[in-house]
Amino acid sequence: MPTVADLLRTAREEQGLSIHQLADITKIRTDHIRALEEGNYHVFSAPVYIRGFVRSCAGILKMDSKSVLAILNEELSLTEKFSEHPRLTKQPKGVLDFIMLQLSKAPWKLISFVVVVGSAGIIALVVYRNMKMEQSKDPLRNLGSGQYQPARKKQGETLPLPPVNPPQRP
Repeated sequence: MPTVADLLRTAREEQGLSIHQLADITKIRTDHIRALEEGNYHVFSAPVYIRGFVRSCAGILKMDSKSVLAILNEELSLTEKFSEHPRLTKQPKGVLDFIMLQLSKAPWKLISFVVVVGSAGIIALVVYRNMKMEQSKDPLRNLGSGQYQPARKKQGETLPLPPVNPPQRP
């Protein structure tokens, strides 16, 4: 049974494409295409990259992607590095990691809605309370006694005398 590397290489050569041409079409680096055609999967950090690159190359080379991926899955299950699926979440190492993990799981649209509505409610409550306090205050609290009280002047000051007009004769 041919390997995925053999299938990709022969399909590329049958269509008369070089590795550089296939790299230009698929936008995959040439060293990654060489690694796929050599069956050197240890170059890749995760099997998702291998599957994605094989799917892209198989689509460009007009191969049956499902059968090629099935063969690839069998090959990857035999390798030690890719036999198990990688864990998607790592256990938090410290308190900060745990907090950040929990925050990343939070439904932020709901939380932001609750924060906005809660803030608006608090602001409305404060405004209402201040209005009620202003209404309950005595409006005459700063008003004086109602009797005239002249301003106190310094001692020794006198009032100016009115001008003297001579009496008029009739």
